[in-house]
Amino acid sequence: MQTIDGVFAQKVREVPDAIAVSAHDGDLTYTELDARANRTAHHLCRHGVRPGDVVAIHAERSAASVVMLLAVLKAGAAYLALDTRHPYERRQAMLDDASAKVVLTQQHLAAGLSAHGRTLISLDGHWPSIAEEPATPPAVMTGPEDIAYVAYTSGSTGRPKGVCVPHRAVLRLVVGTDIADLRDDDVFLQFAPLAFDASTWETWGALLAGARLAVAPPGQLTPDELTLHARRAGVTVMWLTAGLFHQVVDSGLENLRGLRYLLAGGDVLSAPHVARALEALPGTTIVNGYGPTENTTFTCCHTVRDVPATGTVPIGKPITGTAVQVLDGRLHPVPDGEAGELYTTGLGLAHGYLGSPGRTAERFVADPYSDVPGARMYRTGDFVRRLPDGTLEFLGRDDDQVKIRGFRVETGEVESTLASLPDVAHAAVVAQRAPSGEHRLIGYVVAASGAEVSALETRERLERVLPQYCVPALVRILDALPLTENGKVDRVALVDAGGQDRPELSAPYRSPESPLERAITQLWTDQIGIVGIGADDDFFEIGGHSLLAVTILTELRRGYGVEISPRSLYLDPSPAGLARAVEQARSEP
Repeated sequence: MQTIDGVFAQKVREVPDAIAVSAHDGDLTYTELDARANRTAHHLCRHGVRPGDVVAIHAERSAASVVMLLAVLKAGAAYLALDTRHPYERRQAMLDDASAKVVLTQQHLAAGLSAHGRTLISLDGHWPSIAEEPATPPAVMTGPEDIAYVAYTSGSTGRPKGVCVPHRAVLRLVVGTDIADLRDDDVFLQFAPLAFDASTWETWGALLAGARLAVAPPGQLTPDELTLHARRAGVTVMWLTAGLFHQVVDSGLENLRGLRYLLAGGDVLSAPHVARALEALPGTTIVNGYGPTENTTFTCCHTVRDVPATGTVPIGKPITGTAVQVLDGRLHPVPDGEAGELYTTGLGLAHGYLGSPGRTAERFVADPYSDVPGARMYRTGDFVRRLPDGTLEFLGRDDDQVKIRGFRVETGEVESTLASLPDVAHAAVVAQRAPSGEHRLIGYVVAASGAEVSALETRERLERVLPQYCVPALVRILDALPLTENGKVDRVALVDAGGQDRPELSAPYRSPESPLERAITQLWTDQIGIVGIGADDDFFEIGGHSLLAVTILTELRRGYGVEISPRSLYLDPSPAGLARAVEQARSEP
């Protein structure tokens, strides 16, 4: 078997002058991308990077970030992509955990990291010296079992887990895949954060097929902006998280009629939304993609050809290079149609969790059904059942893991962080379905004896150390956590309690006055599930987020025939502020 950079080198020979990457910071042919990555790889080696090291990448979506990914692999190292939106403390913790001594970044982002014994190399700032390096690849040897990248996922102990993914797992995903019939004239959209493993499919699916990678502009894009970019870039292969897929369908699919493949997943897909997409995009193959990071992006995929009769969209069958088992608690196969836990095996398996043999042994277990000595299978924690046609239907989780806006979150990590805050005696975190259909986290806190705890301040403290999607939408202060008869925290009671009343907010309550203010507060109540919203209440303090903001603005456009920019909501995120924005838009000619 080969390596990622080895297969890429073949594509450079096959299509040297084809555009490999198109982005706001320029286009690169396969030859140009190869040369830039080679020079950067030599520069990494000159700064002490050796095969097996972990090199961090701290960059926005850009052609430069693609150069960085490839350069790290050419240097024989593994890349660790950091999300620039994550809190400083979390990024630093990942760098420490991975022992990353070198960080590739962009000049305008370098200030967001501490050198702290590390070498920070900004590709743009150091390019004059990097450009002097050889354009040929460094003389390093790597193999298919060497680690290509480390991706951190939420951990139940409060410490994120670094999943170590080898080259062979990525090649199994994108080379000779049966997920899609990939061609060298395809154009892949690169929109997922590099720290999110969907970017593995986007980036290497394009570059190892000789296709073009169309990188979306940095920053947050609305569904309309995203689909417009896809149309203008000529995108033919696109991946969306389930939540974003639903919003794109609601917003309109006119700009996506040039797609050959539209993949969506990361959470349960809405069957009605899939049905609308099938109708609007008759020339597009729609695929439901399922898989944990530990089995490299996709484990199963299902090509949706008609509206599911069951009301749920199956996750399909295992992709090439992967096998699955549906087992009971004693690791015995369950009959078709019955629920069991999904275990996965094959070439997509990660090596395990970085520096954590105990947690690796818990999830990567011996495969009793394999004839290969030492074969392992990954315990997904997902419950499924096999349908009569052999496809798998997702039923739910067996633990406290939940998907929030497409990201995997262990409520135990959030709970542990919450409990570690000053003046907090006890804490619990549960996931609840919001009226919008998306999961949200609700945190419950009991103050230490003699202490006072502010829900608002608690959320602000969490925002300093956790990614935004891990911060509870609401924090409730309780006198005591409810307990079951066995003395354990009664999480069912906490979920049922739900937190529907208006929480502690920075603005004093003011009753909505105008009909427009009342209509907008009712819209927020319907979408967020909070009763008693005031006219001056902050959308983000009551559990709103960027995806939900798009839904709110789409509803206003439908109801009032006006286009309100996301910027208007961010500048004044209150019902009164939105009402003023609607009135202003109505008055404009």
